[in-house]
Amino acid sequence: MLEAICIIAYFGLAIWFWPGLPGCCRTGWLPRLLPIVPLVPHLFLLHRDILGEDGLHLGFAVSLSAVSALTVLTYTTAAWRYHLAGVLGFVLALAGSSVLLEILMPPGPPLAHTDAPLFHWHLLVAFAAYSLLSIAALHAILIALAEKHLHQAVPPRMLAGLPPLLTLEKLLFRIIQAGFVLLTLTVVSGIGFSQEIFGKPVPFNHMSVFGFAAWLIFAALLGGRHIYGWRGRTAISWTLAGFTSLVLAYAGVKFVLEVILGR
Repeated sequence: MLEAICIIAYFGLAIWFWPGLPGCCRTGWLPRLLPIVPLVPHLFLLHRDILGEDGLHLGFAVSLSAVSALTVLTYTTAAWRYHLAGVLGFVLALAGSSVLLEILMPPGPPLAHTDAPLFHWHLLVAFAAYSLLSIAALHAILIALAEKHLHQAVPPRMLAGLPPLLTLEKLLFRIIQAGFVLLTLTVVSGIGFSQEIFGKPVPFNHMSVFGFAAWLIFAALLGGRHIYGWRGRTAISWTLAGFTSLVLAYAGVKFVLEVILGR
């Protein structure tokens, strides 16, 4: 019952906030509070699926659902300062899809080493970093679409109601800066966690390789923005490359193991 309420509310609000439809440009206090309606049951579902009796469960679907919930929370908070209603429709649709996937897929086996002092800190900053950089990837895609149709007399309906291109780009780099700080904390806490559990700071595996690659890509992007004024397609390409590396560091391998190989 709770799952159905959450999914229906997410998709219903996604349609209402969708660019070009009546709700996309509403900026009153009530539209800004509406995303909380599906977010509250979503958080209850995550609490139930993650905190099992035998330990913490963070399978592919549950992890994706947790990131989407944090993304909705971030957007709902940011909407009080920025005009983001046109973007919110995409975010809510992705959140609804993630809840549906969470229902269809098992939460995965319990995690090991969850009693380590650094584990919960590492987990918290990692999910926050994933959430912010997922938002950055979404903004990069929307900027690419807006630039493609910039000189059309009548832009596509899905771009109607979006903030101006310069506003989207400015917000993109603010999000990346905050996400990079959290990603740095994720890497540092991961090194400490690895040293505490395995006796070596950086184990050579897919997670560390793609994680460090993502950190280097975002560091280079912010450096290029500061030194050379990178923007437009260059910024979009680097943002999507960094996000792809971040996805491969955890979610990509989880998807292969759980969905394709069935482990």
